[in-house]
Amino acid sequence: MMCRHCGSLTGNSFIDLGTSPPSNAYLGEAQLDGFESSFPLQVFVCSDCRLVQTQDFTDAEELFSADYAYFSGFSETWVAHCRRYASDVTQRFSLGERSFVVEVASNDGTLLDCFKRQGIPCLGIEPTASTASAARLLGLDVREEFLTSATAEVLRSEGAAADLVVANNVVAHVPDIDDFVNGCRILLGPRGVLTLEFPHLVRMVEGAQFDTIYHEHFSYLTLTVLDRIATACGLSLFDVEEIPTHGGSLRAFLQPILTAERGVSEDVSRVMGDENEAGVDTDEFYEGFQQVAETIRDEFVAFLDDAKNDGRSVVGYGAAAKGNTLLNFAGVDADLLAYVVDRNPAKQGMYLPGSRIPIVTEEKIHQDRPAHVLILPWNIRDELMERLDYVRAWGTTFVTAIPGIEIR
Repeated sequence: MMCRHCGSLTGNSFIDLGTSPPSNAYLGEAQLDGFESSFPLQVFVCSDCRLVQTQDFTDAEELFSADYAYFSGFSETWVAHCRRYASDVTQRFSLGERSFVVEVASNDGTLLDCFKRQGIPCLGIEPTASTASAARLLGLDVREEFLTSATAEVLRSEGAAADLVVANNVVAHVPDIDDFVNGCRILLGPRGVLTLEFPHLVRMVEGAQFDTIYHEHFSYLTLTVLDRIATACGLSLFDVEEIPTHGGSLRAFLQPILTAERGVSEDVSRVMGDENEAGVDTDEFYEGFQQVAETIRDEFVAFLDDAKNDGRSVVGYGAAAKGNTLLNFAGVDADLLAYVVDRNPAKQGMYLPGSRIPIVTEEKIHQDRPAHVLILPWNIRDELMERLDYVRAWGTTFVTAIPGIEIR
């Protein structure tokens, strides 16, 4: 395939997770007897620019459909993260009632509402009808569309020159990454700032976080690669922060090159230096990830098999996309994992894509008192263990599978 950024051939394989349906394509009861679309989940590395990217087999419109079921407001950890971010950037860039904030991929408005509550004019851009509707219930102004350079030009012609463009946890979700980043630049006013949050590829490799890979993620980024893309799109990277979300992410700060007035922080050279030391520009860095994933998969299946043979019940918690990657790669179905609990009403009563494991309410755990609760979104493990602490009174233990089986 051709690299999404530089156009070179991307011949080096990073990982092949087999074939699975999109991770957020949950099934209703009526769909269980029908055809379920599945696509290869393969990731390659560009030999020239080192962008790590999935091979294209489906369109973004199919992945981010009208009934998209991910709502960011259901995680207390994420809500707290949004509040801290909004408070920090408001203070740092002196945002106020005369400022304008645009959030790209605003989802259910959890983050954008933090700016609205401070009296800062704001706009959300969100392509999925389900989450855009939830945001509007908060009184937020939302444009229901994908951001492209063309849509950004339309918004600018309507006067949308932003002091801050927030595009957190979305730059990896777009098939045309250059066009998307360029669209973000177009939305900025002359002194505007763009922030991008994304899982850090270095942390993903170090932590064996292969379940972060799913069809909705088209790219996996280092700061070094992001800087190359940003520069090509007329943006200057001036700061970066390392943050704990999603197993280790980066928050990059960018400004228009033509009007750049902020100096580059030492953290930019430090993080890029760490990446260089890790070898992100060498083939060796990307080798061996396949074997790591297969070892974790085999250990996970062995745990479930042993539990079943011993008569110990295992149930899941958190119908998250990363959990679907793990379950489908491992070939796990309801025979080994009876059900998965999720707080999101949009998912309850549905079935996980591929594995077709039923999604139920938390009341089911009270009824069954299982031996083990498998936490699929391990990135919010502490939050979920605290929420479910009452199960310990029954002798129930918590289990995570990434980066290896851990029982607590």
